[in-house]
Amino acid sequence: MVQKLVAVALAGLCLAVAACNTVRGVGADVGSAANCTENAMHGGRC
Repeated sequence: MVQKLVAVALAGLCLAVAACNTVRGVGADVGSAANCTENAMHGGRC
């Protein structure tokens, strides 16, 4: 019983960490695209 509870808790923790990294990566990608667009509008390069 305890072993199953620990396994479920560990799986939940792994999913939470993976989701956090995914959201952080999406935020970085959106920020990068915004910077590239702004630079292009002002005659610069990406």
